[in-house]
Amino acid sequence: MAQIMDGFQEGVVRTAHAEGEITIAYQIAGSGPPLLLLHGFPQTKMIWHRVAPALAEHFTVIASDLRGYGASSKPPGLTDHSNYSKRAMASDQAQLMNALGFSQYSVLGHDRGGRVAHRLSLDYGDQVNKLMVLDISPTLAMYEQTTMQFASSYWHWFFLIQKAPIPETMIGANTEFFMQQFMGGRHAGLGIFAPSCWQEYLAAMRDPACVHAMCEDYRAAASIDLIHDRQTLASGQRLEMPMRVLWGEFGQVNACFNPLADWQALASHVTGQTVPSGHYIPEEIPEILIAEVLAFFTAPP
Repeated sequence: MAQIMDGFQEGVVRTAHAEGEITIAYQIAGSGPPLLLLHGFPQTKMIWHRVAPALAEHFTVIASDLRGYGASSKPPGLTDHSNYSKRAMASDQAQLMNALGFSQYSVLGHDRGGRVAHRLSLDYGDQVNKLMVLDISPTLAMYEQTTMQFASSYWHWFFLIQKAPIPETMIGANTEFFMQQFMGGRHAGLGIFAPSCWQEYLAAMRDPACVHAMCEDYRAAASIDLIHDRQTLASGQRLEMPMRVLWGEFGQVNACFNPLADWQALASHVTGQTVPSGHYIPEEIPEILIAEVLAFFTAPP
């Protein structure tokens, strides 16, 4: 059963696309400038439960489930994976914010949510005031700079993109084992996850439609998203809004990449640094993240 963060109300918005309607689930609280929070894999909007209530004292906070995740729609993937492209997923979030009455807003994205936030800020740059991403370098940079170390530690990037239903079937054979090994094998272990959130993440992975959707997210990242990213790069388009990048000192992104330099290649106004965390920054170091968010998003442009 989906959890509700303290002080938040839940809702859904139906977004329109050529391939059909998509329902995006969200939770909202607070007042002030709108701030959209986007989660990563294999989680839901509940990754923000230790952060969002404090942020709602300063912002109107909207935490949504990405397409394919949590309580949002999980359509079967198209042959070219385009309905799980970051462009399609970003359109969902732009339509969500517009439906809630926000034509201008800021975005904070972790993991896959950071990749959606990146495309959202490119395709809807006139709407996004500021952007913060957590523990990622750009998708294209990460694939082009892949090493043995990265491929070994981020094995799921190469496992989940295999042809359906290979990863779906293997994950479904022992879902809890997969989740324990994947999430528990990182720096902080499983102890950082609140029991209710862990059960929500596990329940999502037991849903075959959700597992398929998550795989499609990764299949899109290794195919159509790279096409879109290369087109953007060739066009000379850059992110022009203020951008902040945080990444975990003890994570593989820090070990294998230079996130600040990678993002500075694509954006004009980027700052960033490591934080004392592994990958799951919102759940590992919520107080530090809250301070970073307040400092960045409340500063004058």
